[in-house]
Amino acid sequence: MWHGQRSGRAFLQIMRQQALTVLLALTLASPLLAQVAMPDATQMSGLPLPAGDLPNGAVTVRVVRERMGNNLAGQTVTLTGGGQTKSGITDAQGRAQFDGFATGTTVTAEVTVDGETITSQAFPVPARGGVRVALVAGVAKAAATEKAAAEAAAREPARSGVVEFGGESRIILEYQNDTLQVFYILEIMNNARTPIDIGGPLQIDLPAGAAGGAALEGSSPQASVRGERVTVTGPFAPGKTEVQIGFSLPNAGTNYVLTQKWPAALDQVFVAIEKIGPMKLESPQLKETRDANAEGQTFIMGTGPRLNAGETLVLNLTGLPARSPMPRYAVIGLALLIVAIGLWYGLMPAGAESSEIAKLSERRERLMRELVTLERKRSAKALSDAEEARRLKLIADLERVLAGLDRTPGPGDEGLAA
Repeated sequence: MWHGQRSGRAFLQIMRQQALTVLLALTLASPLLAQVAMPDATQMSGLPLPAGDLPNGAVTVRVVRERMGNNLAGQTVTLTGGGQTKSGITDAQGRAQFDGFATGTTVTAEVTVDGETITSQAFPVPARGGVRVALVAGVAKAAATEKAAAEAAAREPARSGVVEFGGESRIILEYQNDTLQVFYILEIMNNARTPIDIGGPLQIDLPAGAAGGAALEGSSPQASVRGERVTVTGPFAPGKTEVQIGFSLPNAGTNYVLTQKWPAALDQVFVAIEKIGPMKLESPQLKETRDANAEGQTFIMGTGPRLNAGETLVLNLTGLPARSPMPRYAVIGLALLIVAIGLWYGLMPAGAESSEIAKLSERRERLMRELVTLERKRSAKALSDAEEARRLKLIADLERVLAGLDRTPGPGDEGLAA
């Protein structure tokens, strides 16, 4: 279960979207990642991304067909906003650059390729740095072709083989409600023409201390999480199988060593962690690390070469924000105080209470004991969904019992009740 006010599934979906946005921004904006494979072009099309290396107020529009790198030169691109429309012709790299729009002006980029009009999201012209936008033509046609090919391949019998985690697999870490959250954005690649059977499921054992692990919405239905183990069943269709997992590290402390053994080869290591204070990221598997800004946040990014199947990625995290234990102790102390008061009343002479009060008091003590047990467990680690639901029901039942005690007069109190 995830910490915070959002429900687990909704929270995971929101975090997946945030992680993807950060990933796109980091991949495009940083020279460190020049060697990293580009994200899915269909997800990038029309998405404005900040570019600190561009002149202030500049907008660069890149036009490609179906995928990044398949540049379209000689295309007429228009940028419209603030009552103005500017046109530009894409160069050999498929890019057209625009200047001259006032800071804060909301603009939209557009291009027509082979009768298909592609329009970007509306975005403001920044005061500092510029904006990059990619417009991808032929997405619908490519999707139809890919779907037909996938359906044909799925009908072929599976054969023995191996899969690997592709070059666009990512590990992203950030803090939510003072707890370190980890996201594995993975693509399992089958580079064969037919489905592949690896001889059993692909299993990933999450790092020590992982809690609340779950498959994010949008992940392949072949993936499931139980405890600290991720299981992806086969066979694996040609192309990629997307697996997105989220979990928390509630007891990471100020220093934490994340170790992750990979059951299949990892084509390239990419790690991004939200930087807070003096935090540092070190790893023998990371060839290069640097700080970068994305979505108004500072991230430490690192990339490294291929890891073979069975190798372990080791991330040394130091200078993590300290999490104060005081709120936890306060909850436990309050729960114990409530139990102590209840026990004191429960030990009063039997003649001092009516039969109804005695029954309500007994139920109150039982509810309190169970609630304290759950609160203690909750202070150590996140509760399961069933346990959290039970905790909320206990609180509601306890409130009803206390209300009943308030309404039920004890011996000698009948006159007051009247």
